[in-house]
Amino acid sequence: MMKSRNTKANNLEAVRKWALKQFSLGDSSIHGPDHWERVYENGVMLAGKTPGADVRVVKLFSLLHDCRRENNHYDPDHGRRAAEELEQINGSLLHLSDIQLELLVQACSGHADGITSSNPTIGCCWDADRLELPRAGIKPRAQFLSTAAARNLI
Repeated sequence: MMKSRNTKANNLEAVRKWALKQFSLGDSSIHGPDHWERVYENGVMLAGKTPGADVRVVKLFSLLHDCRRENNHYDPDHGRRAAEELEQINGSLLHLSDIQLELLVQACSGHADGITSSNPTIGCCWDADRLELPRAGIKPRAQFLSTAAARNLI
């Protein structure tokens, strides 16, 4: 379960509530809150095994990457739509440094593009989501995983 401290710097529950307000597909969506929770768990685990990964960015990615989906099927721009919102809520909700914000924007924008990243934070974000592909009947493939920690799991 996601743990959050009620501080400006790390109020994950407030971010989750905001993401739920943005999400139009409902709680039972394959891309909804249950998925976000599993991506969160995957991401925290991967970040713990990946030197240089920013776990805070990974946690935020888990809550935000699919919040602007418009359908449960083909929606290639959903990550970019989510990323467009991030600058607007940074400072009031996210409280990220410029570097963290850029990492989160890149992670959300590109997570559905089928590419990998050498950046440990972005790699953990994408891999945390891709390890969830079996929910859609898709087996994750090593060539599409960015981190050794994720590749070791398949």
